[in-house]
Formats: sequence, C-alpha cells, structure tokens
Amino acid sequence: MSVAQNIERKLNEAFAPLSLQVIDESHLHAGHVGARPEGETHFRVEVVSAAFADCSRVDRQRMVYDTLSEELAGPVHALSVLASPP
Repeated sequence: MSVAQNIERKLNEAFAPLSLQVIDESHLHAGHVGARPEGETHFRVEVVSAAFADCSRVDRQRMVYDTLSEELAGPVHALSVLASPP
C-alpha cells in the first residue's frame, strides 16, 4: 500500500469524511530537505467531517496529526492540513 493510500485509509476510518483529498505534492519539493527520489514525502490533506464540529482549527489539525503520527514519524516529511466541519 502506498503512503497516500495508507493516509486515505486512516483518515476514512478515523473521521468518516464527507469529502477527502490526499494530494501528493512531493514533486514540488524535489531536491529539498526531506524529499526522497521516489516521492511520497510531502502531502496536502483536505478533509470535511462532522467529527470536526465544535472543534477549533488547531484542534482539528491536531486530530489529523494524531491519526497520522506513524506516517509523520516515518515516510512523511511535511503535511499540510485543511480540516473542516460540514
């Protein structure tokens, strides 16, 4: 399973999102610190879920980071998060 697929699976399981996009932006960071030639190091995640209702922006981001802590400790160098309630 690719890193992007694993991110998508974990976010689907954790938040049952109404909308989810996992965008690999690694090609934009080629040659930068943390970038690997095979890619899958830099991602942007856009997720809309009822699980984020009544949460601050910071709390929503923390929820996503906590869910993806294993990836952030390993193959993912950078993660941009836009997490919103419906």
